[in-house]
Amino acid sequence: MTWLDDLADKAVNRELPTREEALAVLATGDDELLDVVAAAFRVRRRFFGSRVKLNYLVNIKSGLCPEDCFYCSQRVGSAAEVLKYTWLKTDEIVASASAGVAGGARRVCLVASGRGPTDRDVDRVCESIEAFKSEHPDVEVCACLGLLTDGQADRLAAAGTTAYNHNLNTSGGHYADICTTHEYADRVSTVTAAKEAGLSPCSGMIAGMGETDEDLVDVAFALRALSPDSVPVNFLIPFDGTPLAGTWELTPQRCLRILAMVRFVNPDAEVRLAGGREIHLRSLQPLALHIVNSIFLGDYLTSEGQPGAADLSLIADAGFTVEGAPPAPAPATSSASKPAAGPASASASAPARSAALAPVATPSPAAPLSPDAPRPDLVHVRRRGPGTSLPANT
Repeated sequence: MTWLDDLADKAVNRELPTREEALAVLATGDDELLDVVAAAFRVRRRFFGSRVKLNYLVNIKSGLCPEDCFYCSQRVGSAAEVLKYTWLKTDEIVASASAGVAGGARRVCLVASGRGPTDRDVDRVCESIEAFKSEHPDVEVCACLGLLTDGQADRLAAAGTTAYNHNLNTSGGHYADICTTHEYADRVSTVTAAKEAGLSPCSGMIAGMGETDEDLVDVAFALRALSPDSVPVNFLIPFDGTPLAGTWELTPQRCLRILAMVRFVNPDAEVRLAGGREIHLRSLQPLALHIVNSIFLGDYLTSEGQPGAADLSLIADAGFTVEGAPPAPAPATSSASKPAAGPASASASAPARSAALAPVATPSPAAPLSPDAPRPDLVHVRRRGPGTSLPANT
């Protein structure tokens, strides 16, 4: 038994690791990386098997936000050339969300820029949610509208909203370094209000914003204390025109360690691989599926992801199945053929095999680059889907 085996045992039993153990995961070397992934996979498999849940983002109001979150391309004063538009109409929202469902999404996430909604804004979002649910009663709806005031979470719940997303983003001690127009406590209060209204709490983090290992552990433990059902883990997309432009602190290996630490701290939560995965994990995305059990399909709020078909291939090639999808037909075999590889196992060889087999549709540099080299060539501003005349990426 190794310390990682002991850590996985604790997580399987829903026991909180010590801060020292969480920090140790982040401090592991590259020669231990597959052991870290394999240990995290034991926990992922215990609670979620080989399923991957697909989520689909719909940006229903983009840009022109009065808040100054340093990481955000929609912040006040942002020079990022992202799409800017006011509230989409109900039929536009339903059409965009339905495209995600057609692509395999089990949850659609309706997101609006701004500090928080007015009561009139909540009315319009509730109308859209009711219209969508009338067509897709079995699909979950998550709303993300900013800071909520009294009664707004209850109204969203009454309209059929499943969940409410409001990320903590970073530790309380680091928060003033990434935002000055609201406080960390405001975010905690909104997550709490959503939970009290009966909405499934969804709250996560962004890595790569100048935080320390201690900050990452602090926010992971703070999330555990809030008991969110879903924990999206984002990796900073350093848009030009924002205060964090040019901030490239992450390697694919670092991202995997962060995901594993979050899994050990929040073992039975839906850990979601979110924005920035294509940019920072790159060809190691298949390994991440051995830790997380949820991803976003297609594009993000203001940036483009890899093609939806590539996401589905990524999942299948790594030996996982899309939650809610019909079983895939068995491939034809001959007597001379070797047996197909089975589903992912808890051994370190399974992640290694997945990484070797699963292609990722991202541009290849002309020459090999160091894992910690900046990759601004992979940052693409969204120019399709909601707010445009072009079809969405599903």
